[in-house]
Amino acid sequence: MKLFYRHYGEGKPLIILHGLLGLSDNWVTYARRLADRYSIYIPDQRNHGQSPHSPTFNYYTLVDDLHEFIQEHEIRQPVILGHSMGGKVAATFALEYPEIARAVMVVDISLRDYERRYYHINLIEIMRSLDLGAVTSRQEVEGWLEKQIQEPRIRLFLLKNLYRRTRNDFAWRPDLTSLSDNIDELMAGVTPGRVFTKPSLFIRGGNSDYVKYTDFDQIYRSFPDATIKTIEGAGHWVHTDAPDEFFRVTSDFLEQVESKVNDFSR
Repeated sequence: MKLFYRHYGEGKPLIILHGLLGLSDNWVTYARRLADRYSIYIPDQRNHGQSPHSPTFNYYTLVDDLHEFIQEHEIRQPVILGHSMGGKVAATFALEYPEIARAVMVVDISLRDYERRYYHINLIEIMRSLDLGAVTSRQEVEGWLEKQIQEPRIRLFLLKNLYRRTRNDFAWRPDLTSLSDNIDELMAGVTPGRVFTKPSLFIRGGNSDYVKYTDFDQIYRSFPDATIKTIEGAGHWVHTDAPDEFFRVTSDFLEQVESKVNDFSR
């Protein structure tokens, strides 16, 4: 599948994978802060953003999409950063293709199976329930979402997915039907038994329950060179709740990765 992507900067390659209902635009500010040191690729994953839609949607297809993307753009030894759904794609890819990834950063997701997260299901159903055919302005959508969702940040997150097909014809970018039909696939865990021995960083939000202390053992078994960092005061969207601390933690890790590579090459 040919994915839409954004690219910033020059240098060593870094690929960023958004989460469920996200898109590449969510990571532009972060990418620009690193663009003086890294060549950063931010694809829209299938059924998201401006990438193609498909009824097939699971971690195997998302990993295959990423592998095809890396081959298409001739990206050598990238660091792969992923948030939530994108984090599990990054982790699965590293275990499937340990020779390709130089390092991974997994943000607020663990390797285990998850029970259904009705919060995300509810967001999808809210988006599906809005009759966009009756909408004549973006303000109408904002007003309608305000009645459904209390958190302004989440409303803005969803509004990033709204676009005009024509002057008075609005649409959502994600394939909401496919996401809804395959939501249980996204709750699946990473296949145990494989190991990624290169540097790995797992970041968890202090106010999030996505990565629990009981998950640490499984992380260390599959990623023995992993560092687990907690960013206090941040929820599931760690990179938006604490952008400066998130940037510091990831920048420090990237410097450590480069230092290890340089030491090994001497």
